[in-house]
Amino acid sequence: AAVGFGTDPALQVDLVAELDLVNATPGVTQVPGLHNASRAFLFQDIEREIHAAPHVTEKLIQLFRNKSEFTFLATLQQKATTSGVILSIRELEHSYFELESSGLRDEIRYHYRFNGKTRTEVFPYRLADGQWHKIAVSLSASHLLLHVDCNRIYERVIDPPETNLTPESNLWLGQRNRKHGFFKGVIQDVKIIFIPNGYIMQCPNLNRTCPTCSDFLSLVQGIMDLQELLAKMTAKLNYAETRLSQLEDCHCEKTCQVNGVIYRDKDSWVEDDHCRNCTCQSGMVECRRMSCPPLECPPDALPVHVESQCCKVCKAKCIYGGKVLAEGQRVLTKSCRECRNGVLVKVMETCPPLNCSEKDHVLPENQCCSVCRGHDFCAEGHVCGENSECKNWNTKATCECKNGYLAVQGDSAYCEDIDECAAKMHYCHANTVCVNLPGSYRCDCVTGYVRVDDFSCTEHDECGSSERSCDDNAICTNTVRGHSCTCKPGYVGNGTVCRAFCEEGCRYGGTCVAPNKCACPSGFTGSHCEEDIDECAEGIIECHNHSRCVNLPGWYHCECRSGFHDNGSYSPAGESCVDIDECALKTHTCWNDSACVNLAGGFDCLCPSGPSCTGDCPHEGGLKRNGQVWTLREDRCSVCSCKDGRIFCRRTACDCESPSADLFCCPECDTRVTSQCLDQSGHRLYRSGDNWTHSCQQCRCLEGEVDCWPLPCPNLNCEYTAVSEGECCPHCVSDPCLADNLTYDISKTCLDGHGVPRLSGSVWTMAGSPCTTCKCKNGNVCCSVDLECLHNN
Repeated sequence: AAVGFGTDPALQVDLVAELDLVNATPGVTQVPGLHNASRAFLFQDIEREIHAAPHVTEKLIQLFRNKSEFTFLATLQQKATTSGVILSIRELEHSYFELESSGLRDEIRYHYRFNGKTRTEVFPYRLADGQWHKIAVSLSASHLLLHVDCNRIYERVIDPPETNLTPESNLWLGQRNRKHGFFKGVIQDVKIIFIPNGYIMQCPNLNRTCPTCSDFLSLVQGIMDLQELLAKMTAKLNYAETRLSQLEDCHCEKTCQVNGVIYRDKDSWVEDDHCRNCTCQSGMVECRRMSCPPLECPPDALPVHVESQCCKVCKAKCIYGGKVLAEGQRVLTKSCRECRNGVLVKVMETCPPLNCSEKDHVLPENQCCSVCRGHDFCAEGHVCGENSECKNWNTKATCECKNGYLAVQGDSAYCEDIDECAAKMHYCHANTVCVNLPGSYRCDCVTGYVRVDDFSCTEHDECGSSERSCDDNAICTNTVRGHSCTCKPGYVGNGTVCRAFCEEGCRYGGTCVAPNKCACPSGFTGSHCEEDIDECAEGIIECHNHSRCVNLPGWYHCECRSGFHDNGSYSPAGESCVDIDECALKTHTCWNDSACVNLAGGFDCLCPSGPSCTGDCPHEGGLKRNGQVWTLREDRCSVCSCKDGRIFCRRTACDCESPSADLFCCPECDTRVTSQCLDQSGHRLYRSGDNWTHSCQQCRCLEGEVDCWPLPCPNLNCEYTAVSEGECCPHCVSDPCLADNLTYDISKTCLDGHGVPRLSGSVWTMAGSPCTTCKCKNGNVCCSVDLECLHNN
């Protein structure tokens, strides 16, 4: 069929084939299907685990993320009056898609998630009747269609379901999880199809020409994308115009100032004093020593420095007694002689008196006069370059390169910088980055670290500063790249957000506010919010005398008494309950000659004299005698009686001591172990007939089967409603930005900061505030600030 309709096989998942139900699967038996030669599978009432393999789940996750519309198809025969889950795609307690059929309440339920909260759509329909049915649930964005037996049963607009499934999600067929929601009956032809109007695969004769909601939203999204592009281009154009207006009348150039002289950018000059070539680069002076060419002197000459020249020159050398003397050096013979142009010339030099003993006299190298031991030769004007320094020895002074510099062409009087980082000559440890400097280097800390010494860094003590992002109930620990947060004992979370943990949970929508301490919503009490406050029994509520107080889990309402109905204003205290005139409406049961008399909350049948005034009651086209008692055909648990023309009905009284007690009508009398139920947490056992709440649902155990339905909530007469965290029922809010129940109306637009119209539902970033996101909700601009974004920027 898929090929016949041109459906891409990659866009459908045949769950019967993918789950390999044909092979032996515990709890599942192959049986004949709806049509001849078709295969179906009987899901038996025993524990089983029918879930998808990882590769199937991965395929589903990708399809759900990439497609905005899909249809679930199945043909099934559910055992009468049973309840069970047909299909569930979930992660732990979170249902992304779950279809459930309740034979106890004759409902089909669709469970999904919207904005991180659970939603349930209930469709009154008896699917659990022991007959074959075809069911198709189609979703296109927020548009839901339910087909049963190729008839469109329901069509609704709902909150758009979340389809961004997590990698931990899994698919279950015929059950909610390992413990709950077991379907009882036969299933076949189970598929999920990711195409528009997927129900056509099951019912080819249905109309499929109309565009879907997703088609329309795709067009709207295209318009939104164009609006976003227009907004960005407008912002860039405005910025460019502003920059141009600033630059039109100015010319900016960074200059350098040296010794009172101003040099323009790219200008060069020579510093004779230091023999350097300098250049002005974007306001910074960059100097390098003049490069001297290699000097090749003849054998009878040596390279020497000459005053007023930056590079050495060759000068003739002198030799005396096997000792080689360079230009300007002296030697002491019978007289003092100095090497000049290769000749030893006698010089007259008067030596100064020495202030030291004769044994401390020292004759310096290449000099004629002795000095005292420890003499400062460098003070005599020994010339060394800016990157070298003079050092005294016993008989002479020499130039040595400063740390981080290397001699130029072997002459330590002139030195150049060593790039320790490139040469791997640094001592920068882990968590640092080497940065070369003139004559040295620097070890900069990696982002998130602070300096310990010149060569090493440790992690920044973010825990002791305002930079920590830990929750108040978390323990902060410095780590290699920053810090980590771990929730304190009694709390759970990722450390940035920690929430108190209550071992037994908080029921009825309560919130765990401290370890094993619950804050209960209105209407509940107890250490775990397990007790419903009976506002009616405790006299907290006083209803009008035309109504009676009915307690419900977490709240109450004043219900009109029998014989009264609401006039349409629905007063909370029941003042709107008014009498029903059964006589005028002809809803009374007075028979024959008896006269109907309206009373407050009822009526009476007055019999005048005559044989026709019997007090009998008309019922379902027949007649019940005055005083007769009978059981209703459609409800064996109700007993009715006729008295003086009036019918009274009540539930059958349960006597659990009687061996003849009807367990169907009195499930609380069922003490069999097989009739007990385990709650959703798997920690508590309930008897048949017990009721409890779980995740904003009312649950009941009946003969070993759990059935849950959404908690009833009071009607709210307000435009905007929202559900607070930890609560189950909505409350009125005045701010449309806080509302949950807004339906996006594309006819209502908003203006962003650039004056660009935005369609309802579009999202954009506020101009000049990258951490502020705005959304158009039915003509209202709703903005919020991302605190994590502010922290990181």
